[in-house]
Amino acid sequence: MLLEELTQTFGVSGYEKGVAELIVKNIQNNVDEIRTDTLGNVITLKKGNGDCKKNIMVVSHMDEIGFSVMKITDEGFLKVKKMGGISAHTSYMNRIRFKNGVGGVIGCSEKIEKIEAADIHKLYVDIGAGFKKDAEALIKVGEPACYVGEYQRLAGNCVTAKALDDRIGCYILIETLRKSAKFYNDVYFVFSVQEEVGLVGATTASSRLNPDIGIAVDITGAFDTPDNRDGSAVLGGGAAIKVVDNLVICDEYLVAEMASCAQSNHIAYQMDVLAGGGTDAGAINKSNYGVKSGGISIPTRYGHSPHAIVNMDDVNACIELLSAFVNREFSC
Repeated sequence: MLLEELTQTFGVSGYEKGVAELIVKNIQNNVDEIRTDTLGNVITLKKGNGDCKKNIMVVSHMDEIGFSVMKITDEGFLKVKKMGGISAHTSYMNRIRFKNGVGGVIGCSEKIEKIEAADIHKLYVDIGAGFKKDAEALIKVGEPACYVGEYQRLAGNCVTAKALDDRIGCYILIETLRKSAKFYNDVYFVFSVQEEVGLVGATTASSRLNPDIGIAVDITGAFDTPDNRDGSAVLGGGAAIKVVDNLVICDEYLVAEMASCAQSNHIAYQMDVLAGGGTDAGAINKSNYGVKSGGISIPTRYGHSPHAIVNMDDVNACIELLSAFVNREFSC
């Protein structure tokens, strides 16, 4: 299954090549143009045939959060730095897999309840090596690693896996391309790199493309668990139309048009106001002389963990909404 392949492919920030190759394999017959830029962004174009067509950039990022080896201790343990928004609490006692295939378990030099989420320097990785020389035979300083989190179907049409941030967005873009043979607008489907470490790929891609409209498709929180009730989006509530987060205030016209599009096409939707975080929409919004930007968000439980959960009904609603929205005629 494509979504399983996407989530299980290694793709920590800066090391997205395997994900890019999988995406290209699955979309090459559905686009008019495709290229990979210097940083590794996969930039595709689906040409539109509308009389008043716009240039729309739709982006989802390929990278996942992870780790990079900083030091190998005399005892054969590994000290790591975080690549993206990693929590020490979430990471503790979870398994990771290095790009070269070596596995390990994350431990902590202190009792986990006594450290802060940001105390990544207090973690270590145990790969089973007895001494430094044994570890060095398997792992080099700088080797990247991702969480281990298998893809699994759950109840209620939900799935769990690592890297759903943002392979679920990539999946939505791919399925949108497969769904629609013709487009009204010229739509650039961009699969970006290094979002988790500063929106790097979207920043350069939006400068290159200079779109009229930018849309980021990425996860948002699902505020429906006993410990987390302070946000608007919930699992099973439909596609979440982004309004504001820490990096972007979405264009009022686009938000209204997206809601109208959902209503007219009978697509389940909800509004997404996020107290923290941000997506590639923030990069597009500030590019060139400014771009009207918005977002379609996928409600997600336990994001930035090895075991995120999404509801496939929401995912399908996002595919429907994106397909309809990019084919919408906007004011000239």
